Amino acid sequence: MQRDITVLGLLVDERASHAPEVQDVLTRYGAQILSRSGIPAPSKNRGIITLTMEASDQERHEIEQDLGGIHGVQVRTMNFGVPSDTFNQ
Repeated sequence: MQRDITVLGLLVDERASHAPEVQDVLTRYGAQILSRSGIPAPSKNRGIITLTMEASDQERHEIEQDLGGIHGVQVRTMNFGVPSDTFNQ
């Protein structure tokens, strides 16, 4: 199964109340996540999380649906379509 490099951007509104749900999803997909970075905006009660993943189309679609299904979370994706063996060389 081909596993591509994907970058997901999340905008989380009302982050204090949605953080547990977001964290549950990220934990489920932890094996596919290569890196994670978060920037809180306390004055606006929102935050931005970026994820770099190595995932199949199915896995990418599933995490997009799971995160996008959380009220207050917007998801944007960039898929590079680079086979993982190329990335690891």
